[in-house]
Amino acid sequence: MIAAIRARYNEDFTREKYQAFLDEIWKDNGLEPVFRIAETPVFIPADFLAMMKSASDTIINTIGRPDYLKASDKAIPKQWKVPHEKDRPNFIVIDFAVCQAGNGRLEPRLIELQGFPSLFAFQDTMTQAFRHHFNIPAGWDNFLNNFNSGSYKELLKKMIVADHDPKEVILLEWKPSQQKTFIDFKITADWLGIKILCLTELKQDGRKLYYLDEKGQPITVKRIYNRLIFDDLQTEKSDLPEQLVDLTQDLDVEWVSHPNWFYRLSKFTLPFIQHEYVPKSWFLDEIPVLPNDLEHFVLKPLFSYAGQGVKIDCNKEDIEAIKDPQNWILQEKVQYAPAVQTPTGPAITEIRLMYFWPDDAKQPILVHNLARISKGKMIGVGFNDDVNWVGGSCAFFETR
Repeated sequence: MIAAIRARYNEDFTREKYQAFLDEIWKDNGLEPVFRIAETPVFIPADFLAMMKSASDTIINTIGRPDYLKASDKAIPKQWKVPHEKDRPNFIVIDFAVCQAGNGRLEPRLIELQGFPSLFAFQDTMTQAFRHHFNIPAGWDNFLNNFNSGSYKELLKKMIVADHDPKEVILLEWKPSQQKTFIDFKITADWLGIKILCLTELKQDGRKLYYLDEKGQPITVKRIYNRLIFDDLQTEKSDLPEQLVDLTQDLDVEWVSHPNWFYRLSKFTLPFIQHEYVPKSWFLDEIPVLPNDLEHFVLKPLFSYAGQGVKIDCNKEDIEAIKDPQNWILQEKVQYAPAVQTPTGPAITEIRLMYFWPDDAKQPILVHNLARISKGKMIGVGFNDDVNWVGGSCAFFETR
């Protein structure tokens, strides 16, 4: 996004460097690649970061309002509501598209947000690999708020393990080894010494949860780093065993983040946010008259992720066919700008701001980021497998 920085990076790039970069990420962790990592990071100037932070501040203020908390009760499906909810999401991720305003200036536009963990360990691994193999200029940093790799890992440990014995803390997922994000699970477990556990391995004794270690000994679970998306269990219904712990019970366990925040802070939040960098959104069942220019809108299901179910080019017939309009939003379409110049043509990008919100902090702490680069209509690592200079990436922010 800064022409001189971009040109220098592209000129210095070689396929040999890129392969060594990939090997450090995948082979050093004993894994085969399961998604595409882009050949380049994204370089974000200070003024663009300030615009994203302005919108994020409004979002954070919105989700703390009593009226929003009351309204978002209905976002939580009754069958997945978990007791002992915290007053905050411990993790917040906010996605912005890089767009171009009428005056030609690049500006962010909010795309999506989640009260759910992102690739917190993987992103640090990726950014360190970029630094090892490519020339990242001085004055550009992947961290925010003066964090470095060491202090970042310390805070991540505080967030996930807290004051517990790491063996009593688990990373919980459904079929974790089959998830594309398994590399993040593995790095997290290696850093923190915690157990990666499939829901099928979790056992119950009264209000207590436990798992069996390698020797068959029961280990009490005191805290759950939750990477399980409950909605996935609906699609996996046929594979679910009969004896499965019901996580909606009153259990003696701590959550980080609490599962209810996956629903509270989500696409459900979009219609509540008023900001110049946030496209207007409406719940589909609350629109008295549909806009005539539907080509300027996108239709999104409330409860999906990774672009699933999104209708970019929607029409009146698509909307009329929806049986549950309360579970959909209509959002102003965002026009991505071809802001990343690559040797094989311009690309579009999204930037994700990643926040930690410790239990003892008044406000979330902006710590890291994620980027996605694409040359198609959809952004996401699953939509660009056969194209170069696209995929998952990170941003380096101007710090001087």
